Amino acid sequence: MATFLYRLGRFSFRRRRLVLMLWTAVLAVVGIAAAGVTSKTTDTFSIPGTQSQKALDLLSEEFPQAAADGATARVVFEAPDGQRLTSGAQKADVEALVADLGRAHQVKTVTGPYAGGTVSEDGTIGYAQVTYEVADADVSDRARADLEDVAAQGERTGLHVSMGGTAVAAEAHQSTTELIGILIAAVVLVITFGSLVAAGLPLLTALFGVGLAILSITLAGSFIDLSSNTSTLALMLGLAVAIDYALFIVSRYREELKGGHPPEEAVGRAVGTAGSAVVFAGLTVVIALAGLSVIGIRVLTDIGLGAAFAVVVAVVIALTLLPAMLGFAGGRIATGRLRTRRMRAVERGGREPAGVRWSTFVLRHPVRVLVASVAGLLLLATPALSLELGMPSDESAAPGSTERIAYDTITDGFGPGYNGPLSVVVDARGSDDPRAAADEARALLAALPDVASVGPATFNQGGDVALISAVPGSSPSSGETVDLVSDIRDRSADLRDGTGAEVMVTGTTALDIDISGKLTDALVPYLCVVVGLALILLMLVFRSILVPLKAAGGFLLSVLATLGVVVAVFQWGWLADVFGVDRTGPVVSILPIFMIGVVFGLAMDYQVFLVTRMREEYVHGAEPAAAVVAGFRHGARVVTAAAVIMIAVFSGFVFSDESIIKSMGLGLAAAVFFDAFVVRMTVVPAIMALLGRRAWSLPRRLDRLLPNVDVEGEQLRLRLGEAADSAPQPESAPEADGAPGPGRAPEPERVPKRVPTGKG
Repeated sequence: MATFLYRLGRFSFRRRRLVLMLWTAVLAVVGIAAAGVTSKTTDTFSIPGTQSQKALDLLSEEFPQAAADGATARVVFEAPDGQRLTSGAQKADVEALVADLGRAHQVKTVTGPYAGGTVSEDGTIGYAQVTYEVADADVSDRARADLEDVAAQGERTGLHVSMGGTAVAAEAHQSTTELIGILIAAVVLVITFGSLVAAGLPLLTALFGVGLAILSITLAGSFIDLSSNTSTLALMLGLAVAIDYALFIVSRYREELKGGHPPEEAVGRAVGTAGSAVVFAGLTVVIALAGLSVIGIRVLTDIGLGAAFAVVVAVVIALTLLPAMLGFAGGRIATGRLRTRRMRAVERGGREPAGVRWSTFVLRHPVRVLVASVAGLLLLATPALSLELGMPSDESAAPGSTERIAYDTITDGFGPGYNGPLSVVVDARGSDDPRAAADEARALLAALPDVASVGPATFNQGGDVALISAVPGSSPSSGETVDLVSDIRDRSADLRDGTGAEVMVTGTTALDIDISGKLTDALVPYLCVVVGLALILLMLVFRSILVPLKAAGGFLLSVLATLGVVVAVFQWGWLADVFGVDRTGPVVSILPIFMIGVVFGLAMDYQVFLVTRMREEYVHGAEPAAAVVAGFRHGARVVTAAAVIMIAVFSGFVFSDESIIKSMGLGLAAAVFFDAFVVRMTVVPAIMALLGRRAWSLPRRLDRLLPNVDVEGEQLRLRLGEAADSAPQPESAPEADGAPGPGRAPEPERVPKRVPTGKG
C-alpha cells in the first residue's frame, strides 16, 4: 500500500493543475445539481417487529380515515388574562380558527377543543388535534404556512397560540459556535506549524471536502428521505477528521523536506507513510459508522452512512487534492516566521520536545501513571451506572420555541401525560364479542394507578378493531410512563386468554419506548461486531495481538468516562447552566450507540497515528522503549494539535438548540479529550513500557496468514534503495523493567541484522 500511495502522491504533485481542475469540476457539478433540488428530511422512527409498529400498521389498515402514519399537529389556545375559552367571544374565535385548520392544505381531520373535550377545567386552555393526509416528511411548505397563518390569526384576536407535533417545522436557529470551532482550529494549526501557508492547507482542503460531502448528501436527499440530522453530523465529523488527516500528511511532508528530499519526493514519501495511516484510520471510522446500519433503525442508518461518506471524502481529498496543493505551495510550507523561541530551540536540538519529556516520565513510572489514569477514568464513569434513555420530543425543544411553549402550556392546563397519550389498539378479530373485549380493555386501563384518563373506544367499520386513548399521569419521558406501557402489555395476556382479543400499545410515546429498548438491546452486539472488525484491521496494521487489545481496552475506558459526563450534565444537571441545558431528563436514546461507533473510530485514529510511528521505528531497529519515545517525538505534537482541533470543532455544537446535537457535541468533545490525552498519551505508553518486546509479538502461524500491508513503509524504503543501516539511531530512553535511565550504562543494543518486515 505504501508504494501505491507513494506513486499517487507524486502523480498528484506533478499533475497538480489537472487534479485541482478535476476536483473543482466535481464540486461545481454536485453543487449545481444540489442547488436545483429540494431535500426531504424526516425524524420519523420506524422499528419493524415491535408491538408499537405492528399496531400502527393495523391502524393504517383498519382506520384509513385517521391516517395513523400521518403527520400530526397540536394547536394550543390560551385565553387572555382574566378570560376563558368557554366565553362567547373567545369560543367563537377558537371555533373559527378550528374551521380554518380544517380547510388548510393536506389536513385530513381536525378535532377541536369543544368537540374533543380538550378544554382545561378552569376554561383557560384548550387544544385542537390536527391529522394530515401525508407523513411528516411529506408535509409541504404550504401546509406549514397555513398552520402558521392560523396561529397568527389567533394572536391577532388576543389568544395565545402555540403549536407542537411532527408537522410543525422546527425553527431555524443560526449559530456562530461552529465558526468559532473552525477559528480555534486555525489558531492551533498556526501554532503547530508556525506558518500561515502550512496552517491554511489543512483548513482549505477540509472545507473543500466537507462542502462536497454536504452537497452530495443534499442531492441524495432529493431522491430518498434522510434524517434531518444527517447533514449536521456529517459536517461535525467530516470537518474534524478532514483537518486531522491533512494535518498528519502536511506534518510528515515538512519532516521529509527537512530531511533533504526534494518536494516531489517528499510528497511521495509523506503520502506513502502518513497516508497509509490515514487510510487505515479512516477505515476504522467508516467501519464503526457503517455498522450502525445493522441495528435496523432508519435514522441511525442515515446518520451513520452520511457521516461515513464524509469520512471517505476526507480520506480521498487528503491523498489526492492535498498533495496537489502542496505542489502549489512549494517550499514555503517548510518555513515560517511565526515560530516561537521554544520551537526554534527544539528544531536546533537544544531542547527536547514536550512529547519526549512526557513519554520519558511515563516510561520511568509506568505503574503509577497507569493506575492513576485508569482510576480517574473509572471515577468519571460512575454516573453512567444510572443512565436512562429516551427520545427527543417537544419537552426538549429550545426554550421559547412554539413547540416548547405548547408542551408547557398543556402541562399547566391538563397535566404532563396529555403531551404523550397512549394509543391502545384492541384487535378483537379473533373474539366472539369485540365490544365486550373493548369494554374489558377500558376497565383494565382505568384500574391502573398511573392512568389519568381513558377515552371511549372507537371501532373500525368492521366493528372488530377498537382504538382507545389512555392518558398517563406522568410525562412521556418519565420512568413511570415506561413502567405503565410495560404493565399494560403484561396484563394484555390475561385479556387475550379471557376474550381472544389482543391489546397493543402504540403512539409516539410507546414508539419512543420501543426504540430505546431496541437500542439498549443492540449495544452489546453492535459493540462486538465493530470492535471485532476493527481489531482484525489493527492486527494487520501493527502485526500484533496485544497492541489492538490494548487499543480496544482504552477505547472502552474513554466511552465509559464520556457516558458518565453526559449523564452528569444532561440527566443530573451538573454544570447545566454552563452548557445551556434548560431541562434535565433521559439521555437521547441514539446517543450511546452512535457515540460508541464514532468514538471507536476516532480512538483508533489516534492509536494508528501515534503507534504506527512507534511500529515504524521498531521495525527499523529501535529498542521498544526508544521506539515509544521516537513515536512521541514525531507524533505527540501533531496528535495533540489534532485532538485540540477536534475538541474545538465538536464543542462548537454544544450550544445548539437541538438536544440531540448538543449532547453529541459535548459527548464527542469529552471523548476526544479522554482518549487522546489520557488513554493514548498516558495509558498507551505506560502499557507499552510494561509489555516491552511482547507488545509487538505475533504467533508465527498467524503471521504467515496475515497479509503484509506495509503501513510502516519498509517495502517502500527497500524500493527506494535505502539500506537498513540508514535507519535513524534509536532514541535514548528509559526501558521499563530495569532498562537504563540517566546515569546508567545502556545495555548492549539487540538490533537484528535483518530488518524485520513483519513476516516470520
